[in-house]
Amino acid sequence: MCGRFALTLPVDAMAQLFEAAPSNDLPDTPSFNICPTNTVSVAVSEAGARRLRPMRWGFIPHWYKKPADGPLLINARAETIAEKPAFRAACRSRRCVIPATGFYEWTKDAEGGRLPWYIAPADGAPILFAGIWQDWGPQDAPMSTCAIVTTGSGTHPLSAIHHRMPVTLGPDQIALWLGEEGKGAARLMQPAPQDRFAWHRVDRAVNSNRASGPGLIAPLGPDSAA
Repeated sequence: MCGRFALTLPVDAMAQLFEAAPSNDLPDTPSFNICPTNTVSVAVSEAGARRLRPMRWGFIPHWYKKPADGPLLINARAETIAEKPAFRAACRSRRCVIPATGFYEWTKDAEGGRLPWYIAPADGAPILFAGIWQDWGPQDAPMSTCAIVTTGSGTHPLSAIHHRMPVTLGPDQIALWLGEEGKGAARLMQPAPQDRFAWHRVDRAVNSNRASGPGLIAPLGPDSAA
């Protein structure tokens, strides 16, 4: 799964990465502790052009009367995304890409305490989360919302930390995921290559959604792993 992430790319770098026109109200970067319900930068393809738009991280189904009417849907499982009523329409026609620099997962110590890990591409490249999106609310003032697609980590080395992981894309897969190259996006919903990520323990300060700053992603002590 993916429950927190970091993004350090400036807007102009994201615009270049996606070959997209950026909205003028994207959230500020860098941000080292992006949490559910925060506003995130999202790349979409609309009317033959790519745009970078701000969206709420937390997909809201159309039948919710208010955002908190049901579970907070920050992730969508690849195995059931095409069948779940909340996601199936978006899976067919409203796919997006959410950029990140790295993300966090947690294990537990012997006493049940939460131990955070920071996970990022081994080569330092940006992460491109596969996502889905939907507008919610009145037609004259809709709220754009999104979720990150996840899959089982299987035999991936990251399975030692969590049994699920976000679906990530390569730059050459953006067009297919966004629907610009026709059908076939389903085959992209796979675990990342085995050597894609490196990871290390970080300070428990990130356990708070109020924490901020680059120190959150700094390696913690000798038990860091890669």
